[in-house]
Amino acid sequence: MEYIITTNSLCKTYSNTTSVKNLDLKIPSKAIYGFLGPNGAGKSTTLKMLLGLVKPSSGKICILGNEMNSKNRISILNKVGALIESPSYYAHLTGKENLDIFCALRRLNKSEIPRVLEIVRLENQQNKKTGQYSLGMKQRLGIACALLGNPELLILDEPTNGLDPAGIQEIRELVRSLPSQYGMTVLVSSHLLSEIEQMATDVGIINSGKLLFQDKLEILHQKCKSHLRFRTLNNDSALKLLNSKNISCTLSDDFILLPKLEDMKVAACTAMLHEHKIPIVRIEEMQKNLEDFFLDLTGGAVSL
Repeated sequence: MEYIITTNSLCKTYSNTTSVKNLDLKIPSKAIYGFLGPNGAGKSTTLKMLLGLVKPSSGKICILGNEMNSKNRISILNKVGALIESPSYYAHLTGKENLDIFCALRRLNKSEIPRVLEIVRLENQQNKKTGQYSLGMKQRLGIACALLGNPELLILDEPTNGLDPAGIQEIRELVRSLPSQYGMTVLVSSHLLSEIEQMATDVGIINSGKLLFQDKLEILHQKCKSHLRFRTLNNDSALKLLNSKNISCTLSDDFILLPKLEDMKVAACTAMLHEHKIPIVRIEEMQKNLEDFFLDLTGGAVSL
C-alpha cells in the first residue's frame, strides 16, 4: 500500500466559517508525516475528521485502502491508535491500572500492557499513581494507550505541547523509533517547525484550512536553495550588462540577486563588471532557511 491515508477535496464548515478547504492529503505507508501549521490552521479538525470524531462537510477519506463511512468506521479504527489534544487518565490510579481500564473498554488482551509500557519507557513507573506523573510521563502514558492493539497507523496531535526540553526529546525519540522498530505509520501534528524537522520524513503544511505544501522533507530543504547577491556602485548598469549576457538576475534592496553559480561563472561575472568599470563593493552567498520558507507560505502567522 503506497499511501495509508488519502483525502479528496476534504472540507469542514462551521456555520459560515470554513475550517478545512479542499484538503488532498497523501500520507505514505511507514512514514512519519509531519502535519505542520499555525494554531487555528485546521490541523486538529482534520485529524478529528480522519478519526470520525467530526463529520466532514464534503470530500472523501481513505484509510488503509478503504473509504471511511459509517458502516466500516469501527473496523478501520481498530487498526488506528490516536492521541488527540491532552491524554485522559484517572489520577488516583497507577499507570498500569489506567491501561487495564483502557484494555477493558476496547476489549483488548491485557497481556499487551507490558509491551506498550516498554515501548514508551514507563515500565519502571507503571505502579506509580498517574497524578504524580510528570507532563512527559503523562504524555507517554497517552501514547501507550494509543499503541494498545498494535495499530498500523498512529495519529498524534501536538504530542510535545507544554513539555520541557527533556520531555520533548523523549517524545521525539519515541516517534522516530516507531516506523523502523514496529512498522507503524505516524501522523504527527505540530505548530513547531523545529519539532517536525527533527522527526518527520514527509511534511504537509496547512494554513487557514488550505494545504500549501506536501512532499518529502528533503524536497522542502531543496526549496531553500542558496543564491548570490552583490552590490555595485552602479546596480542599474550592472543589471543591464548581466542580463544582456543571458545571466538571469534581479534587483532587490540595493542588491543584485543571482542564482547559485559555479565558481568559474562567478569569476567571469566579476571580471566582466570590472572590464566595464562597474566596481563591486560587496558579494555574499545567501541561504534561505526553512523558517523563512515556512513564514513565506503561512504569511508569518506561525510559531517557530
